[in-house]
Amino acid sequence: MTIEARLAELGVTLPDAPAPVANYVGFVLAGNLLHVSGQVSADANGPIKGKLGADFTVEQGAAAARACAISLLAQAKKACDGDLSRIKRLVKLGGFVNSTPDFTDQPKVINGASDFMVAVLGDAGRHARAAVSAPALPLGVAVEIDAIFELK
Repeated sequence: MTIEARLAELGVTLPDAPAPVANYVGFVLAGNLLHVSGQVSADANGPIKGKLGADFTVEQGAAAARACAISLLAQAKKACDGDLSRIKRLVKLGGFVNSTPDFTDQPKVINGASDFMVAVLGDAGRHARAAVSAPALPLGVAVEIDAIFELK
């Protein structure tokens, strides 16, 4: 099954790749590795803002991480000139969670992105990962995630 078919099966339509909000680019292709800049949690209503351990449950944080993963794939689609079949595998996710000092479920939050990537990419979505806490994130968002993909 193609990536586009899996997305359709999940009821997900990729948005246009979000524009950078500062002095950087959305992605860099280096050889066959596609490095996608950190994508912040956002949905159709705008940035998903708040702090895990105060404003959001783990489940809500995982949904915010899933939103980041959707933006990561949107950037990958742009980098691949619209052809997601060029993705060979997801190599790594770097997850940042805006959380209180006593919050320790960052891995469960970032699972929202990891689970989504496996659902969309199958075994090629299994990846190395980091899931860390941050006292604040850009725009006050709940989650930010970057990615490295290997392309065919």
